Amino acid sequence: MTKIKICGLTRREDIEAVNQARPDYIGFVFAKSKRQVTMEQAAILKECLDHKIQAVGVFVNADREVIKTLAEKNIINMIQLHGDEDEEYIARLRESVTLPVIKAMRINQKSDVKATSADFALFDTYDKNQYGGSGLSFNWELLDDYEGDFFLAGGLHSGNIEEAINTVKPFCVDISSGVEIDGVKDQQKIIEIVDKIRRMKL
Repeated sequence: MTKIKICGLTRREDIEAVNQARPDYIGFVFAKSKRQVTMEQAAILKECLDHKIQAVGVFVNADREVIKTLAEKNIINMIQLHGDEDEEYIARLRESVTLPVIKAMRINQKSDVKATSADFALFDTYDKNQYGGSGLSFNWELLDDYEGDFFLAGGLHSGNIEEAINTVKPFCVDISSGVEIDGVKDQQKIIEIVDKIRRMKL
């Protein structure tokens, strides 16, 4: 069954919503973003999170020591690199952190789909103005030849989630703006999309 990540949680109400909906992963964004949280904020939210839900830390070209500290404090359970981090960065990160690593790639054309030494790839929509969170989808057919487990992001919502899963069969779907109203996470939208995915016959 396709796993589910709800990304960009910032409030206690968001945690209450995912605790009820029970996705597999949630995301705390530590990069500059309208959904950015501090280490202190994330620590408080993680304390309230159902222990069966894994917390993913989202970073863009971050100092590796910051990631290490978040891992040691058990604020995050997985690492998502959403910037220009290369293979050397990943290798050096692994020297001090044992958590699984997700490497995001922004997709505009076939050549943007690359192999990675990370545990998972994540494919998101290319936007020249930002590293992620555009709320726009991309041509999923560009992933036809990719081998390996990956996260699919980029403009996913209740209206296209079934098509996305049936088209590319991702390991996990990563949803953020698709469960928001006016930039704020909506409990009902979160519950509805998680339920919809869980009910799919794959």
